[in-house]
Amino acid sequence: MRISQLAAATEVPVATIKYYLREKLLHDGVLTSATQARYDDTHVRRLKLIRALIGTAGLSVSATREVLLGLENPPESGHDLLGIAHHAVSRTAPDDVDLSSAQELLDRWGWGAEACDRDTQAALVKALHGLSEAGFEAPAALLDRYAAAMQDIAEADVESVPTDSAEAAMRHVVLGTLLMEPVLLAMRRLAQQSASFQRFGGTETSRQPGTE
Repeated sequence: MRISQLAAATEVPVATIKYYLREKLLHDGVLTSATQARYDDTHVRRLKLIRALIGTAGLSVSATREVLLGLENPPESGHDLLGIAHHAVSRTAPDDVDLSSAQELLDRWGWGAEACDRDTQAALVKALHGLSEAGFEAPAALLDRYAAAMQDIAEADVESVPTDSAEAAMRHVVLGTLLMEPVLLAMRRLAQQSASFQRFGGTETSRQPGTE
């Protein structure tokens, strides 16, 4: 197919496809002349993946490139698979960041600081500091309940990783981590609405105001 047909098949503008080609997110088509190339279903699948990573997961172009490279060259260690996904959405922690508050929580929850990367520990410290700065202190009991729920989710995630090939495992871990987070956030909000309705009552919220 020509690039215009690729654009129609994926609903991605031609200009955007050309940008992805320049940024090496999308592999080149087969040249049919000096100025034209033909594309196939591999380009369709790759474009949909790129759009999901940039749109749904909210990754930058550079982070998306790293994820795609990781998918093409999976690490040997199963544990390192998760690192590629987490690195794509984590900011590098400053060298002088104090991780003690996060590590105390990790020890309390039995997760072990040595198993958790420092960038994500720093993200937890920053998030908790933001709560404190806003005048909201998360009770320890509430954090413990969250941790228990996250442990169940994490175990389900890890148990579902395929073991038949490194490529399949890499795709499952990276995409499952990055693209499931918006799903989990939506599920949490829906669960909050349901729990609030059960506790406090009120009107149904599934309809927008002014609709029937």
